[in-house]
Amino acid sequence: MTPPGAAEAAPVAPVHTWSIRVYWEDTDAGGIVYYANYLKFFERARTEWLRTLGLGQQALRERSGGMFVVSAVEARYLRPARLDDRLDIRTQVRELGRASLTLHQQAWRAGDVPALLCEGTVRIGWVAGDELRPARLPAEVAAALAGTRPTPDLSEPTP
Repeated sequence: MTPPGAAEAAPVAPVHTWSIRVYWEDTDAGGIVYYANYLKFFERARTEWLRTLGLGQQALRERSGGMFVVSAVEARYLRPARLDDRLDIRTQVRELGRASLTLHQQAWRAGDVPALLCEGTVRIGWVAGDELRPARLPAEVAAALAGTRPTPDLSEPTP
């Protein structure tokens, strides 16, 4: 119970973790993960995160006529991933607006000594209809995201 006069803290957005193995198709001629593939990994992790919130993207599009689109992305590459590495892709809300949200995503090498390999910020916006015009998040999406709030950092490895 919160004492009278004290503000209740909003719930912290949980970190969603999705794992993937690095295959030959993910690597470049140098034997490391090709830089653009981290964006593919981030996209897949975002899709799975939305699915855990009950927001399967195809079903959501069929129900509402709208969808999320990426409007901005920024990535920082710190260390290489190599063939057969297992990566944990972490996703967490940084900003939540009426028509968009900004996510912080990271790719960690999993194992006994986790290492941060790549991190990025991705802004996704909601667009409605076939004309792909920006629109407010549908009530069902806003409700599913209501339990999240921006968090400052997810750069600590988790066991």
